Amino acid sequence: MPTQIGDKWFEHRRIDDDITLIWEPYVDPLLRCNIWLVRGSRRDALIDSGLGVVSLREAEKQLFEKQVTAVATHYHLDHIGSLGDFEERVIHGLEAENLTLPEPEGRLLKVNYSAAGLKMFEDAGYHLPDELLTALPYAGYDLSRYQVPRTTATRTVEDGDVIDLGDRRFEVLHLPGHSPGSIGLWEAASGILFSGDTVYDGPLLDGMEDSSIPDYLRTMKRLRELPVRVVHAGHDPSFGRERLVELIDAYLTLRA
Repeated sequence: MPTQIGDKWFEHRRIDDDITLIWEPYVDPLLRCNIWLVRGSRRDALIDSGLGVVSLREAEKQLFEKQVTAVATHYHLDHIGSLGDFEERVIHGLEAENLTLPEPEGRLLKVNYSAAGLKMFEDAGYHLPDELLTALPYAGYDLSRYQVPRTTATRTVEDGDVIDLGDRRFEVLHLPGHSPGSIGLWEAASGILFSGDTVYDGPLLDGMEDSSIPDYLRTMKRLRELPVRVVHAGHDPSFGRERLVELIDAYLTLRA
């Protein structure tokens, strides 16, 4: 069990004038989600929200100067933890109910994952440590009692809907495969895609209970035709179109 106390649970880095990357440095890479804050003229968008071990809004309150539309690219625990911190909460309609369902305790401990789940992660290239935090948020924190905070969606979206920030408009892309209701946010004017866990520069996961390889293949073929300039993904570093095509082609070859 980790004994170090994380003195600052979140780190953040300004990507450009409007986009800030936020992350949880003491979380194992499997669950260390990229949290994206996008500033708009009328309101801001928060794309994914981490584990919820610590309240994102409370810990990083200086970042949230405007009203925030918090968007979950999908319902997995590392993407929805602090969703309930925000008044406007958006997710695809297929996964809205998942935000309310009871979650098992202790998913920050390897012992609480099934043998099949561990094999799926290891086959993909993720080797889980016994504890998925390298530090505690505060003294006495019990990893075995962790549960994803439950919340509800205030808005559900589907393919073609728009997240409007005033001077920036992001089209919702339904990108099933990793999960049934996975979405991306696409800004045609800038060529920016926020892809969630649909595609990132690391081992992609398509072997979970609700994953679908046939859906994933269709999604990848769709993304290959998109005139993307840069991808800000749910994990790992951002990348450009050339790398996107390489990742897509590698997946299509693997699962052909």
